[in-house]
Amino acid sequence: MSRIRTFGSVCSGIEAASFVLETLGVKGVWLSEIQDFASRFLSIRYPNTPNLGDMNDIPGMLKKKSIVSPDLLCGGTPCQAFSLAGWQNGLTDNRGQLTLKYIDILDGIDANRTETEGRAVFFWENVEGVLTDKTNAFGCFLAGLAGYDKPLVVPKWTSAGILHGKKRNVAWRVLDAKYFGLAQQRKRIYVLGGGKDFYPENILFEVGNLLADPYKINECNDLALFRFDDSETAIPTKLQKIQGGQKFEIFRTYTDCLYAAYGTKWNGNAAAYNGSLFVAQNGRLRRLTPIEYERLMGFPDRYTEIPKCTLTNRFQASGNSWAVNVVRWIMSRLVKDASKESILPSMSNLVLLKDFYPLKNGLYLNATNYPYDFKIVNFIDFVDEFPDEKLYISPAGCSGILRRRRERNIGMNKRLEEILLQNCR
Repeated sequence: MSRIRTFGSVCSGIEAASFVLETLGVKGVWLSEIQDFASRFLSIRYPNTPNLGDMNDIPGMLKKKSIVSPDLLCGGTPCQAFSLAGWQNGLTDNRGQLTLKYIDILDGIDANRTETEGRAVFFWENVEGVLTDKTNAFGCFLAGLAGYDKPLVVPKWTSAGILHGKKRNVAWRVLDAKYFGLAQQRKRIYVLGGGKDFYPENILFEVGNLLADPYKINECNDLALFRFDDSETAIPTKLQKIQGGQKFEIFRTYTDCLYAAYGTKWNGNAAAYNGSLFVAQNGRLRRLTPIEYERLMGFPDRYTEIPKCTLTNRFQASGNSWAVNVVRWIMSRLVKDASKESILPSMSNLVLLKDFYPLKNGLYLNATNYPYDFKIVNFIDFVDEFPDEKLYISPAGCSGILRRRRERNIGMNKRLEEILLQNCR
C-alpha cells in the first residue's frame, strides 16, 4: 500500500496537484490560496476541499491541530522573486520569504505525525531561476528542508542533484514539458523529498542507457524540414493543416513557455518575433486562445472557464499553474514507490548531477530534462477552431510588431514576417 493517501496544497492556483492526485486515489485535505480568481475557481471545481487562505497562517493551525497533517505537501511558492521576468530579489523579496514559510509548514506537519506515519513527503515546483538566484535562495531552501542550521553553498547549483540530509532526503531535477506530450517548452525545477527512509532520487531519476536529445533524434525542431508551400498538396505538413474546413498554420512545432501575463503583454516579448505564441487561421494572425493554453498545460478544454471570468483571468491562471503531464509522471512514480534503498547506495550526502551520470555495467542515471519514455507532440494538433474574435491581431497591431522589429533590429521568423505584412493591408 502506498504511503501517500492524503495531501495538502499551498499556493494552490487552479490546483494541478488535485487534478493529478485525485485520479491516483490521493485525497486532498486542504488547499491554500488568496488570489481572487483562483479562490473562486477552487470553490467551484474543488468545493469539498477547504481553502485555508493565507499560507502564513497554516503553521499556527498545525500547532493547534485544527487541520489534518497530510502524507504529502505540495506547493510552488511565488516564482517572481526567482524569475528573469521578476525582480530577482530572492529572499529579500516577501514572495521569496514564502519559500521559507513552506519549510515551516512542512515542519509543522511532521510535528503532528506519529512515528509509524513518519515524516511527510513534499513536492515543490518553481522556475529554473531559483538555481541562479543571487541570494542563494536554493541553498537556503535545501538546508532548511534537510535540517541544517546554515545554508548550503556550492560554486554553482546544477540542474539536478541529490541530498541525503540531517533529517530529510531531497532530490531535484529540471524537466521540460515539451518531452512529456505537451507542445510547450517549459523548463521547471521539481524538488521532492521526505524522511531518512525515503529516497526521492528513485522517483525523479531513472537508470538506463545513454540517449541523445530527443529533439535531435526526431529532428522536430529543425524548421528547415518544414518548408512553407501554399499549394493544397502541402497542407498536411508539420506546420500547416486543414481542420473543420479551416486552414491553420503555426511557426514552430512547440511554443515558448506560456506567460502568465500573456493576456496583457503579448506583443512585446520574444514570442512576438519567433511566432511561437501565434496562430495563422485562414490567413489571419491571432494570439492563442484560453483553450489552447489549457491544452498546452495538460488540462481539459474550458477547465479555467468559470462564471464572471475574463480571458486574462484564464491566461494568467493557466500560465501560473503546473505542467500537468510532468506532475502526473512524477506523482505516478511516487504513489507506486516502495523503495527500501537508494539507487545510489554509496553516494556522499550531496551529489550534483547533470545530463547522464555514469553508473556500473554501462548504465547511467538520467538527470537530463527529458525522461526515457519521452513523448514529443506537435502544436498544430492543439489548435482551437473557435477563437474569440478579439484575439485576432488588428492591421495596426501587425504594423506595430513590424515597426518594433525594425526599430530594435530584432530577428524574426521569416514566415511570421510574411503573414504580418499580409495582415497589415
